[in-house]
Amino acid sequence: MDRAGMVFARTHGHSPGLDRLATAYSRTGEHAACWLALGLVGAAVSPRPEPRRHWLRGVQIVGASYGINQAIKFVVRRHRPNLDGLPPLSPVVTQLSFPSAHATTSFAAARAYRHLAPAWALYLAAGAFAVSRPYLGVHYPSDVLAGAALGTAVADLWP
Repeated sequence: MDRAGMVFARTHGHSPGLDRLATAYSRTGEHAACWLALGLVGAAVSPRPEPRRHWLRGVQIVGASYGINQAIKFVVRRHRPNLDGLPPLSPVVTQLSFPSAHATTSFAAARAYRHLAPAWALYLAAGAFAVSRPYLGVHYPSDVLAGAALGTAVADLWP
């Protein structure tokens, strides 16, 4: 089923422009950069201490979710998809696939920042990151689902 979902994602809805857009968007999520930047900028421009503290808590959650994700990747050691005739459309940092760090950090950020910024926009951005990964051929759908669940759990369990 995972492989069938991967093939579907790599063979439907593609165009050169959308491929470039998905690749560029996905690159902003490398190492959770966009989410860490959002939290740091939010803290920097926040006029009051309380929201500033919540933004910085979100930065901690995103950073921790990335670290936990990497630890799981090195334990599980699942290799990225390799589909004959359908090469990945984006470079990757490692050949390890499970769980998706983009999905993990995006859903952790959406959960952590949801009271500080419009939740719908955060989850839309997180969902776009998640969908982009199988679309680009660098993650199986289960990698993304596991990452989304992991990120949400880290944010929910963070003290």
